[in-house]
Amino acid sequence: MKENTGYIYAVATEDTKGRELFYVRDLIMAAGVPVKTVDLSTQPLNGASSADVSREQVAGFHPAGASAVFCGDRGKSIDAMAQAFTHFLSQCDDIVGIIGLGGSGGTALITPAMQALPVGVPKLMVSTMASGDISGYIGASDISMLYSVTDVAGLNRISRRVLGNAAHQIAGAVLFSVPDNAADKPALGLTMFGVTTPCIQAVSQALENEYDCLVFHATGSGGKAMEKLAESGMLSGVLDLTTTEVCDLLAGGVLACAEDRFEAIARAGIPAVISCGALDMVNFGHPSTVPAHYADRLFYHHNAQVTLMRTTPAENVAMAKWIAAKLNQCTGEVRFLIPEGGFSALDAPGNPFWSPEANQAFITTLEAELLQTAQRKIIRLPFNINDPLFAAAAVAAFRGIDTNTRENANASV
Repeated sequence: MKENTGYIYAVATEDTKGRELFYVRDLIMAAGVPVKTVDLSTQPLNGASSADVSREQVAGFHPAGASAVFCGDRGKSIDAMAQAFTHFLSQCDDIVGIIGLGGSGGTALITPAMQALPVGVPKLMVSTMASGDISGYIGASDISMLYSVTDVAGLNRISRRVLGNAAHQIAGAVLFSVPDNAADKPALGLTMFGVTTPCIQAVSQALENEYDCLVFHATGSGGKAMEKLAESGMLSGVLDLTTTEVCDLLAGGVLACAEDRFEAIARAGIPAVISCGALDMVNFGHPSTVPAHYADRLFYHHNAQVTLMRTTPAENVAMAKWIAAKLNQCTGEVRFLIPEGGFSALDAPGNPFWSPEANQAFITTLEAELLQTAQRKIIRLPFNINDPLFAAAAVAAFRGIDTNTRENANASV
């Protein structure tokens, strides 16, 4: 077991969830882990607070002061307290884990701050909202959500068991945490989709003896997770070869990236090899979910719940402009590799999405819009993205810019 050097933060709104909060606190402490309780109530308490950190203390961390939190409007108060709690947690250096209890309001209060914590810090949210779409609460973080079954509104035969399990889960995560390995190799982030799998597998195999290759599924949340790690300093570089999330952002697909895609890579300044993997497709669900205005487009039915739509030349122009504008912000070493033989397994001669016209629209626009420098270059390759020769070129490109980055860092010391 790991020796504890900090506290599990147990968080709730004491005015409505006080009994549950202190019940969980007592169970965690009985398991041998110190606890700090935090009150996020936006309404006055009946009596003095029993929490270790009061609502007033947390509210004071809002950029506009506590008055922005205690403003009398419930919706605005919740949003403001969520901001205050995020700022509060950012200055706490003794967090070894965090558990939150809440309904819809409490979950909205607590999870943004959880998302801001580093990956690897145990995070557990007991919530009435955990049985629905929880993507907004989790974001790109490693938050565990536990459905409360009954409302978090008192202690009963169900809530005692559920909250007890939650208390022991977070205590166990802290007591039996996996230690950092000083011998770990530098970590790389790679993006992959089913239609670019051969490429990423070949790249990973070529680099795995020197690097810890972390593969992210390019489903919107995958790109966000990779960039969160990049900005937190946990990645030494990226091979962001599958950028298909941009298609969905611009064309209304279901696996869209955020508007700030690539910006974390720019801010981190880490070496990046990027490509246009799966930019030939927009993702939708069952065919019935495809917007009516796309009725006359070319589709490929991947399976019963995944419908792919081929991108047009106009959409490729728009994507190239969007990507170029983002990459022009990068000051680190960047290589953009263009697979002239196709952007995915479906985009190859004889396959359903093969469209040289659409691909050329992307290539021509990117070359016109991307400001090439000694550090930022386009490399055209006469291969499909899944050709072993493309993977070999991507590996060589990364080795080259990684070496450049290390040499520049040593020269500046």
